[in-house]
Amino acid sequence: MTLAELDTPSLILERSILERNAATMTARARALGVSLRPHMKAAKSADVAKIALQGNFGGITVSTLKEAEYFAAAGISDIVYAVSIVPAKLARIAALMRAGVDLTVLTDRIDVARTLSARCVELGIEIGVLIEIDSGEQRSGLTPTCDELIELGTMLHNSPGVTLRGVLTHAGHSYACRSIEAIEEVAERERADAVGAAQRLRSAGLPCPVVSVGSTPTAVHARHLEGVTELRCGVYMFGDVFQSEIHSCGRGDLAVSVLATVIGHREDLDCALIDAGALALSKDRSTAADGLPEDVGFGYVTDATGSERIKGMRVSRVYQEHGLLECDGSFPFDRLPIGARVRVFPNHVCLTAAMYDAYQVIDGGRKVIASWPRVNGW
Repeated sequence: MTLAELDTPSLILERSILERNAATMTARARALGVSLRPHMKAAKSADVAKIALQGNFGGITVSTLKEAEYFAAAGISDIVYAVSIVPAKLARIAALMRAGVDLTVLTDRIDVARTLSARCVELGIEIGVLIEIDSGEQRSGLTPTCDELIELGTMLHNSPGVTLRGVLTHAGHSYACRSIEAIEEVAERERADAVGAAQRLRSAGLPCPVVSVGSTPTAVHARHLEGVTELRCGVYMFGDVFQSEIHSCGRGDLAVSVLATVIGHREDLDCALIDAGALALSKDRSTAADGLPEDVGFGYVTDATGSERIKGMRVSRVYQEHGLLECDGSFPFDRLPIGARVRVFPNHVCLTAAMYDAYQVIDGGRKVIASWPRVNGW
């Protein structure tokens, strides 16, 4: 099958770019002296995981139990579920553990940990737990200097059904940075807060074998990761326009795009319509944020091969199944007649990919060489 034969909208994945991005981050982790535990929440694909895990120890990170179940079925047995655990989800986790999966969870709550212990005892399992640390994102986690850190660590260490494995943090606020220097500073705080929390636990006589950090911007730009044991990041595999604008990758590193068809012309409004709208592209407008070099609307547009950007063209508006193409200057109706195909490179690849069941894989040409399924849902 060729790109011209695909139904649209379709999710296109350039295998060679994915492989290059994955190899680059693997080498980066090795140079920093840490293990790489790829986060699969963007890719949600066992085929992508095989590439991301090449040269690494084999563990992954997930953000849903559906992902954990899917990757476990694909033979991956070392999984960190990096969302605050609630005891109601332990039955599914217990099923995974009985099937041989080493699944680690995280919490920042003493009351949750207490209930977690009791429920694990009831289920007959013992689960590893990481304490989540807030290194500046202000989403979830304990501050590294708070009294609750030692209290929680002590409770996890001394309670049945649970095992204290260490600490984990995520510097998601690195996405707000607008310079490499600012990302370096966030990366150092991420590292220092995680390492500082680990040192406090150890000083209290508690084990802390795992010190886990990671976001794609800080993984790319951390000056060093002394004291850290593992790196978790995920969007680096694909890249997206927003990541290219905050210095995490270049435009040539974007591996995923949406193939769409021109379905209408509005000469009176100097614009055209494509069959990729809010569901196919997402409504993410991250490149419109202050301080970024270019607002690409809901995605920037290339020809069908993905190799030539159509100058000044962007998806300026989305409806559920329609996207509106506008251009700086007069719209090139002759170049894009009705039925022509374009590729749209998204602002936020994680959200764009979320509606698709599979990647249509190409390797530097127009031929589709594979269709890789992906998992969705919770």
